[in-house]
Amino acid sequence: MADLVPFPRAPRRTSDPEPLWRHLLGDQLRRRRHDRDETLTETAERAGVSPQYLSEVERGLKEPSSEMIAAIAGALESSLIELTSAVADDLRGTAAPASARASAALSSVAAPAVAVPSGSASFALAA
Repeated sequence: MADLVPFPRAPRRTSDPEPLWRHLLGDQLRRRRHDRDETLTETAERAGVSPQYLSEVERGLKEPSSEMIAAIAGALESSLIELTSAVADDLRGTAAPASARASAALSSVAAPAVAVPSGSASFALAA
């Protein structure tokens, strides 16, 4: 006969999804540009991008390459590492409650059973 091996279920999302990297990056860039009282055109010109492209990055509509992020950060007298660190801090600030809820939801959900032929080795992969 078959042995039953339980596998955990993925928790259901009950709240808003976590913010995307590109949205938080755009927020950071816009905040830094506004802190310098610069227009899109001024910053874009120094970064070597079009104002339209910079606007789309700031609004989270574009997924810029690391080279583009570095160019824009440089135009704002910042560095890629400073900007990345600030975005990571923003992610940590918004993601902690969601991950805590996910852990609680996962531990409270009963795992479904899956039939496995007896005598065979069974492995579960974790993501």
